[in-house]
Amino acid sequence: MAVSSGRSRGGRRPTLEEVAARAGVGRGTVSRVINGSPRVSDATRAAVEAAVAELGYVPNTAARALAANRTDAIALVVPEPETRFFAEPYFSDMLKGVGAELSDTEMQLLLIFAGSDKERRRLAEYLAAHRVDGVLLVSVHADDPLPDLLAQLEIPAVISGPRSARESLASVDSDNFGGGRSAVEHLLARGCREIAHITGRLDVYGAQRRVDGYREALRDAGHAADEQLIEQGDFTEEGGRRAMAALLDRRPGLDAVFAGSDVMAAGARQVLREKGRRIPDDVALVGYDDSAIARHMDPPLTSVRQPIEEMGRRMIDLLLSEIADSRPTVSRGPERRQVVLATKLVERASS
Repeated sequence: MAVSSGRSRGGRRPTLEEVAARAGVGRGTVSRVINGSPRVSDATRAAVEAAVAELGYVPNTAARALAANRTDAIALVVPEPETRFFAEPYFSDMLKGVGAELSDTEMQLLLIFAGSDKERRRLAEYLAAHRVDGVLLVSVHADDPLPDLLAQLEIPAVISGPRSARESLASVDSDNFGGGRSAVEHLLARGCREIAHITGRLDVYGAQRRVDGYREALRDAGHAADEQLIEQGDFTEEGGRRAMAALLDRRPGLDAVFAGSDVMAAGARQVLREKGRRIPDDVALVGYDDSAIARHMDPPLTSVRQPIEEMGRRMIDLLLSEIADSRPTVSRGPERRQVVLATKLVERASS
């Protein structure tokens, strides 16, 4: 059978709907096949590819995007140095979830770092030119100007965790409060009484909520939180080392540590071993994220699992909905879209 030149009778380009009708499938299935999605059976893929060949269908992405005033591109913006992005499993897991959810669409994903003032200025100029249809913001600090810039430009955006309890942008987060509380409840149930907490950066709302959960678990058990047992970290391994050393200097008799990330827990473990403290015999240790680091530590690390890949997928779902609705980034009153996913404590040998 001869293959047409990409024009149907009358010189008109064949449409996606015509391909779908010829293949006997839905429009979305044709889109998935064209974009190489694995979520299509071999038989369906063969039928769609045969219909594409018979009709001579050629995707006209540029024309469609221009007509809709769209770029078919989404930016994943990380306001952190590149070194932190590649050092922490949180970011790779988030990227994995985002990529998986985008695989069934025709959207392109741009990864943009904005950890320095120069990078932020360049990003602001890029966004002002409306070169993307929407933005995902990961690891947002309370004083970060990027969310407000996106609101001013009316670019649809979703952030991974609100900046505060009064967040006006769409967001997806895990239950940081419940996660912090469950970590401390676990340690209390193991008989620990001097439970230290290494926090993340406290200009990150999620880190604040983990501290709140830590405090409430102690209060509910009849133990007032001892400020000498709380030390601020920065989500890095070196930050975990510094915080653990400071805690041992102040309270050498502590018998448990809840670290606000697995990466910080790894740094804390190094210091504990250097000081001759056995884990978990002398000091029980709990992390947060349940990353690959937790599973590969010696001993394996008890950790609070937050569904990071699922967070990435839900962020994409939310952003695509914002883009499709053509609504301003700022939600209004009860229309605010803020998703909170459950966490789960995963017990291992470190506690």
